[in-house]
Amino acid sequence: MLLLLLSLTLAIGSSHGQFPRVCLTEDAQLNKTCCPLWNGSPCGRNAKRGVCVDWMARRGSKDTQYYDDRLNWPQGHFAFTCECFGNYGGFNCGKCKPGYSGDKCGIRKTVVRKEIRELSVLERRRFFSYLNLAKYTISKNYVILVTGDRHHRSTYKFINATIYDIFAWIHYYAMKPILVNSTFTSKTNYAHAGPAFPGWHRRLLLFLESEIQELMGDEDFTLPYFDWSHEKNCSVCTEDFLGSTDLQGNIISSSYFASWGAICSGYSYADAYCRSAEKRFPVENLLRKPGRDPVTRIPTYLDVQHTLKWKTFDTEPFDSTSKYSFRNCLEGFLNPMDGKSEDENMHNMFHDYIGGTMAQIPISGNDPIFIIHHAYIDKLFEVWIRKYNATPEMYPENNHLGHQPLECAMPFFPCMTNNHLLQPSTVFGYEYTHMDLTDIGQS
Repeated sequence: MLLLLLSLTLAIGSSHGQFPRVCLTEDAQLNKTCCPLWNGSPCGRNAKRGVCVDWMARRGSKDTQYYDDRLNWPQGHFAFTCECFGNYGGFNCGKCKPGYSGDKCGIRKTVVRKEIRELSVLERRRFFSYLNLAKYTISKNYVILVTGDRHHRSTYKFINATIYDIFAWIHYYAMKPILVNSTFTSKTNYAHAGPAFPGWHRRLLLFLESEIQELMGDEDFTLPYFDWSHEKNCSVCTEDFLGSTDLQGNIISSSYFASWGAICSGYSYADAYCRSAEKRFPVENLLRKPGRDPVTRIPTYLDVQHTLKWKTFDTEPFDSTSKYSFRNCLEGFLNPMDGKSEDENMHNMFHDYIGGTMAQIPISGNDPIFIIHHAYIDKLFEVWIRKYNATPEMYPENNHLGHQPLECAMPFFPCMTNNHLLQPSTVFGYEYTHMDLTDIGQS
């Protein structure tokens, strides 16, 4: 198996560790504290980089005994985490937040994400080689959570994983059905079918971009996007790009991605977290079948333009049935032309068009096409933000778990609230090429 996951168990029993490796020490788990030292003090407090926040004091006590471990993030795992000041970031405030660099994070920096076909041959090969290295390099910063029984914390394990597999696992983890009072609900999850959808995926891409920048020592690295709006077929599903496939959906051997496995594949029942990440369980190979399902298609440029005409970010009931909602049209639950008819389109349709691993949404992050697809979805989100001068105040109040405006985007450190992500991409240190999309009117 080529996932290079180590089956070393880092935490078991009633301990509640999550993500940052340094927060899985015996003392940190006992005190439910994830405020790692930076330069000798928790969260770099002595250097005025951050402070250790008491979430119970801020929000009040939350009974999580019969609730999902992800609810009220990060309280299901930690009572104390770092909150960084100013331009500092990272789980210990030892990094700069997106868009800043320098020893004291005082240098403003904006990088540019290009369309993948704009990349030179050298840039393209560098992108693929960076992804491949991330796929096979164990993360020094983070671990992942696995269990065969989410109801019992005594079964929780934290194991090593590669940088790319952590990225794919985050998407999987956010998509698992929400557990409330020992009952699973699949109506929404933390990343889809609600107002958090575009911002949450923006945060996910920032995570991977930052991790690869650190891995390669290349602070100018950016993730490309794939503008599929003028495509009739998948022009990047070729040997020169993401790899062509055989009749069974296997990626041909000459591709960087031919040997990739899909972490968290199989064992898809609601009360499990990624059992196949453990060595003794098999994983599926990465599969792709673009256009094989005759009922699917690639969304068109006209679909994109109709999506962008809806000026209300999201509407009640703030789920997959919301009408006249930009978010719901972008996500792909509505016909973007009329904004009210149920229809598979945009984001959702492209996933199904690619097929294979991409059509299994929880594990779709395993396919690198996920990256360039979601970077394009994020670009369209950015076009909409600029068109309507969107601000965090436009993020709607709602009662959906994980989607409320002041909830932390889960499972990221430090906390970044859902409404904070409704801002121009330059706030987060990046922008896109070719932002001048033609307007066909407003509704």
